[in-house]
Amino acid sequence: MKRLYAVVLAMAVGFAVADAKTVKDVTIPDSYNAAGKTLVLNGTGIRTKFGFDIYIGALYLKAKGSDGAAIAAADEPMCVRLHIVSRLITPKRMEDNTREGFRKSTGGKDAPFREGIDKFINTFKDGIAVGDRFDIAYLPGRGVRVYKNGALKSSVEGLAFKKALFGIWIGPNSIQEALRDGMLGR
Repeated sequence: MKRLYAVVLAMAVGFAVADAKTVKDVTIPDSYNAAGKTLVLNGTGIRTKFGFDIYIGALYLKAKGSDGAAIAAADEPMCVRLHIVSRLITPKRMEDNTREGFRKSTGGKDAPFREGIDKFINTFKDGIAVGDRFDIAYLPGRGVRVYKNGALKSSVEGLAFKKALFGIWIGPNSIQEALRDGMLGR
């Protein structure tokens, strides 16, 4: 039964590595499978803080695009993958940066999302290590599912939450312009 579960999980959130690119010695697959929907790599960027590389962000979409606001608002399957590349990132720092990201993404109007934000942040409570991979997948009608190294850690329903969350990386008030531009393939 465990083996069957592992196979089903791999099919639901797995990825194909037929073609891949390498960023900072991390292999970034060209596609991602979100519950049977094949998504293509739109772009990658590196999140930096105080001159240090923190994580590599990769954006996967049904079809490539460069309008971050439209992509964040779309009710379509998509995924942001974060590859942790720094020991400097801790659960507390991730929490602080996530809360700051939501404030920026929503123009300071993050109060309606507080419960979802807390659920999302709980994903990071059990620790973060170099090499960890977080897949933040949105599926219409099901909401955002967050996986750590392939294991489901949290889920939050709602397109509005997804818009605010994805806006952290690709919205007009994103946490970092270079990261946004890279993920949007600019």
